Amino acid sequence: MQAALRWSATVAVGAALGVAPALGQEPLQVYFVDVEGGQATLIVAPSGQSLLIDSGYPGERDAGRIAAAATAAGLRQIDYHMVTHLHGDHLGGTPALAARMPILNYVDVGAPIDPGAATYQAYAGVRAGGRHILARPGERIPIDGLDVQIVTADGTALAEPLPGAGRPNPLCRDFTPLPPDGGEDARSVGVMIRHGSFSLVDLGDLTWNEEHDLACPENLLGTVDLYLATRHGLNGAGLPALVQALRPRVTVINNGATKGASPEHFLTIRSSPGLEDIWQLHYSLPRDGNRRLYETSRPGGPDLNTSEPHIANLDETTAHHLELTAHADGSFVLSNPRNGYTKEYPRRQ
Repeated sequence: MQAALRWSATVAVGAALGVAPALGQEPLQVYFVDVEGGQATLIVAPSGQSLLIDSGYPGERDAGRIAAAATAAGLRQIDYHMVTHLHGDHLGGTPALAARMPILNYVDVGAPIDPGAATYQAYAGVRAGGRHILARPGERIPIDGLDVQIVTADGTALAEPLPGAGRPNPLCRDFTPLPPDGGEDARSVGVMIRHGSFSLVDLGDLTWNEEHDLACPENLLGTVDLYLATRHGLNGAGLPALVQALRPRVTVINNGATKGASPEHFLTIRSSPGLEDIWQLHYSLPRDGNRRLYETSRPGGPDLNTSEPHIANLDETTAHHLELTAHADGSFVLSNPRNGYTKEYPRRQ
């Protein structure tokens, strides 16, 4: 009942004012959890409410890592669990996590293309124990103290640009579409998260053609401080007309040692105007053969990784995460618990 009341009240306020209510000047905390090339991003609002975006692979490994981050953040429950799309590397850990701590609200696109998939059936079983919210572009997830707006869901983008966005995008002139993606990736739920002047965008595994809908002919999202690389940095995503129009100060790539961080996507990020740093969850290892979908050349190696202090895991035997602390004035700090490295990013002038 309390969650439902928060939802109604916050949506009403947000609709009237165009923003979610702000609570004080406490920082936003984000934990980019290592789930070996899936996604699990834990967001703790200044109010103490939590949003978990995705849950990694099935089983105890990733659920345990998420639970450890939640415990470190002082959480006893997950208030909102948003699943970007219905693939096993994004929702697989939910049943095991739900056995460890309560999950109150679930946000997703509903049923998958293949509703008989075992990973979805397990997820749907625990989702039935909470409140289910169908993701729709333009609506907000009511996290007290943050503005969390859904910008794409089920293959449909925002109808109107976000405040301050909407400028014509000259990068669109170079767009070449890829063959349509009829799978779950193209249905990804994407969100823009704002804490005061700080902004973070997470588009799940949204694909190239659907990224175009957010970027062209007008940039519907504007600019951001942090871009969580779409689709783990794989090809088939990372449309230059979107990534470079976002002008992120920092990009975090939630790759695995042998998944993601493809050369094309990595180089698109690195050439983005205004970029200060790339951070990665794993050092991307060179590999031959068995190339993954959309990877057209050999990834990994020293030329296709960021600098060592910005990489959470240098091998496949550790499970370090990355931590973000963001302030309402737009300044933020990223830290790497593996080596104690911390970098401060002052607010934009």
